[in-house]
Amino acid sequence: MHIVMKSKWQSLLRRTLKAKKRECLCLSLYCTVLPNPAQSRLQELCGFVSSTIGGLDELELSLNKLTISLTPSLVTQVIDSCKHEAPNRRLLRFFLWSRKKLNCGLEDKDYNYAIQVFAEKNDHTAMNILISDLRKEGRVMDTHTFSVVAEALVKLGKEDEALGIFKNLDKYKCPQDKVTVTAIVNALCAKGHARRAEGVVLHHKDKISGVEPSIYRSLLYGWSEQENVKEARRIIKEMKSAGFLPDLFCYNTFLRCLCERNLKRNPSGLVPESLNVMMEMRSYKIAPTSISYNILLSCLGRTRRVKECCRILETMKKSGCSPDWTSYYLVARVLYLSGRYGKGNKIVDEMISEGLIPDRKFYYDLIGILCGGERVNFALELFERMKRSSLGGYGPVYDVLIPKLCRGGDFEKGRELWNEAMGMGVTLGCSSDLLDPSITEVFKPTRILENVSSVDQNTTKKPEKVANNIGKAKKKKTSAST
Repeated sequence: MHIVMKSKWQSLLRRTLKAKKRECLCLSLYCTVLPNPAQSRLQELCGFVSSTIGGLDELELSLNKLTISLTPSLVTQVIDSCKHEAPNRRLLRFFLWSRKKLNCGLEDKDYNYAIQVFAEKNDHTAMNILISDLRKEGRVMDTHTFSVVAEALVKLGKEDEALGIFKNLDKYKCPQDKVTVTAIVNALCAKGHARRAEGVVLHHKDKISGVEPSIYRSLLYGWSEQENVKEARRIIKEMKSAGFLPDLFCYNTFLRCLCERNLKRNPSGLVPESLNVMMEMRSYKIAPTSISYNILLSCLGRTRRVKECCRILETMKKSGCSPDWTSYYLVARVLYLSGRYGKGNKIVDEMISEGLIPDRKFYYDLIGILCGGERVNFALELFERMKRSSLGGYGPVYDVLIPKLCRGGDFEKGRELWNEAMGMGVTLGCSSDLLDPSITEVFKPTRILENVSSVDQNTTKKPEKVANNIGKAKKKKTSAST
């Protein structure tokens, strides 16, 4: 009897637990299907603001018809949710409507966030309107907002306006401290306005205590953007005399400035002057990295100085600086561009043997160069290496190789690559009509034809010249005998 009662009790308990589980499951499904009121209000507002149908006045009329309760946090959520999808003017109109609707209920942080959004979108008109309103209403602009605004204005070529706001920060209840000074200096130097940035530093020396290294780095970058080696060197000297040793970033910035200047004015000075800078770095116990050498290799490649590129790669290895895949890419690129395909292949093999895995850009660019130089066989070999590395992203390569092969007459290889791409599930941008010889026109390399035609013209002209010379000589003899 006891056993029967126990089994009944257990079965009852199991049924009760199952019922509870079903109840919880239904409740969770109900909660996921039916959104909460706050979420539905947010979606409704975002739908109006993000819509591209109707004008701004119609948007405001639609917003006025809504019966939802508007709060400052809801306004910020709408702007945050719609800032990438909604047109700028509709987003601005929504914020201005919200300000009127809430009757100045928006907080300073809401205003600052809206200004930051429009500054990041480089919307000068919206920034002007909101900054002007913020000033009229006596609101506080925080330092982060000023940093974003200054950067956006300088990017838009309105550095005078950025400096004007900085000089009148007290009217925006924002302090002129080391944060705002650093912000305006960084913004100006990012676009090469180093002299104006130095003027700001000169007038606010008492406010940059503790951030001097950051200020020096910005000024150095600003002069480097102008490729002004003399002023960049002066900043490094001032930095040292002030007791701040330049770091790797400073020297790489100066090295880029020097290389870019020499690239345009003195290509032969690229290697010796750059190596002198690296020697100076080592004297301060700052070892040049692959980034330092890649700056030089990039400029050497742009001037097609092939031998010097190869020497610098060897110098890297001997100095204990391991080349990265960008180093090998820069050397292989200049070798392929100058027609040294065998050496270029060796560089690629060496990189792979070192265990370096390059970015897709490495293969995209080099395969494009090889196809442009009518070396499709080398391009196919390089593509095989890419597939062995399992990088993915093969679609653009197939789109280059298949048309190149078919228009070069190799329809068999083109079809093989097409079938291979289809088998891998790669979406191709080129048409399957390329594989049909009756549709695709085959082009022969124009360089070879031009060379052949020029040779033929030269060979036909030579006999004509010889015949003319013989005729002239005969005429001279007859006239002399008479």
